[in-house]
Amino acid sequence: MDADFADFVRHRGDHHLRTAVLLTGDWHTAEDLLQSCLGKLYRVWHRLDTSSDPDAYLRRILVNTHRSWWRARWRREIPRADLPDLPGGDGGEVRAVAEEVRNALARLPVRQRTALVLRFFVDLPETEVAALMGCSAGTVKTHTHRGLRAMRRMISPDTAVNRTEAQGSGIR
Repeated sequence: MDADFADFVRHRGDHHLRTAVLLTGDWHTAEDLLQSCLGKLYRVWHRLDTSSDPDAYLRRILVNTHRSWWRARWRREIPRADLPDLPGGDGGEVRAVAEEVRNALARLPVRQRTALVLRFFVDLPETEVAALMGCSAGTVKTHTHRGLRAMRRMISPDTAVNRTEAQGSGIR
């Protein structure tokens, strides 16, 4: 059992960490979220049919735990207008675009962010997203539409032009 769980974490942990980063908007919070969720998953691992889809089970734990954390913490956090500079590197234009997209995603309401991450990063159909979020497929469509519209307003036109140029040149 322990070897199977360790193998699952080794092979799928990075994917779920990236999902957690997009859900939370913060790398450190995402690590905490994933660690907490992996602990919950480990406690029930022996009862799961791991041959079917343990990713789906962990995704549900991630979404539900993130939702409960957000509900508990939203009153205590103080929003800031200016974010601190992040350490940079020699990443170029693609990293700048990715950073701007992540920042815009982090500024969305939690339900819109969750819908966008599950639909476009995890690539789940609307019905699965609805089941994970505990709402209807129509509500997922609404959150997705509003989230995309808000992100288009937040991302500068220069970034959109650069993204189009990068895609045209084969850079992703």
